[in-house]
Amino acid sequence: MSSRNDLILVTGATGKQGGVTARRLLDTGRSVRALVRDPESAAAQELAAAGAELAVGDFDRPATIAAALHGVGSAFLVPPATFGPQGWDVELEVERGIRFIEAARTAGVEFIVFTTVAALTEDGKWGAQGKRRVEDALRTSGLHWTILRPARFMENYLMRGFPVDGITDGVHRHLFPADKPIQSIALADIAVFAQLAFDDPARFHGEVLELAGDDLTMAAAATAITAATGHPVRYVEATRDEAEAMGPEVGVVWQLSRSGQGWNADIAALREIHPGLRTFEEWLAESGAARLKSLVDSGQ
Repeated sequence: MSSRNDLILVTGATGKQGGVTARRLLDTGRSVRALVRDPESAAAQELAAAGAELAVGDFDRPATIAAALHGVGSAFLVPPATFGPQGWDVELEVERGIRFIEAARTAGVEFIVFTTVAALTEDGKWGAQGKRRVEDALRTSGLHWTILRPARFMENYLMRGFPVDGITDGVHRHLFPADKPIQSIALADIAVFAQLAFDDPARFHGEVLELAGDDLTMAAAATAITAATGHPVRYVEATRDEAEAMGPEVGVVWQLSRSGQGWNADIAALREIHPGLRTFEEWLAESGAARLKSLVDSGQ
C-alpha cells in the first residue's frame, strides 16, 4: 500500500479501547484525529491537550463520519454497540460498522484496524455475531485491514454498579467457573497491537489476532488481587438462575463456560509479536493494584 498520509482517525476515542489507543499513538509520535461526541468533555479535552485533533461525529449521523474521515490515511474502528432489555441490537451495530467502512473507502482511507471481540465458541460467532458480519464487510471492502479480537479486559475488575464483575465488599462475582482458566488482556496491550499494525500495515494486512495476555482462573486472580492490594478478595460464581435473570444471552454465557467453550488466544505467539505483553500480575503491579486499592479505600 502507498503512504498516502499519516493521519489516523480513532473512533471511540473517549471510550476504553479507543482512548488508550489514541494515547498510545500520540505517545509514539503519530498524528491522531479523535472522533468524539462532546468536544468539551474531560476525556476529549485530555486528548486535545495530548495533541489530538478533535472531530465531532456520531455513527448515526453519516455526514459527520464522512467529514471526520476527510484527509485520513488510516482508521481505528470501534463501532458502538447497543445493549437494551431485549439484548444486543445486532442490526444497528452491523449498520454502523458497514456504513463506516463504506465511508472510509469513499474518503480514500487505505487501512483500518477493527477491534471486535473474541468469541466463546469454536465457530467464532457466539457473542460476536454482529462484529463478525462487519469483519466480513471489511474483508471484501478492498481496503487493507487488521482485525483485533480481545478477550476479557483486565480493567473489568475496576467496574462498578454491575451485577457481575468489579469487586464489591471484597467479593468478585462472575459467570465463570472458579477453577477454569479465563483469558484476559490489558487495555494498554490492545493499543500496542493496534499501534504495531499502524506502523507496519503491509506486515499486518489480513491478520486476525485473538488477544490475551494471561489465563488465570478467577479464583487465582482473586488471590493475586488480595496479595497486590492487601485487601481480601474472594471469587464467587453466579448461579445459573442469577445469570439467566440478567438476560438470556448472559445465561448462555454461563452455560457455555461450563461446556468447554472459552477464549483461545495463542498467548505465546502474541508475545513473539509484542514481548512486553502483560500478565495479570504485571498489570496489577503497573497500575491495576493501585487503582483497585484507591476504589476500595474511597468506599466506591
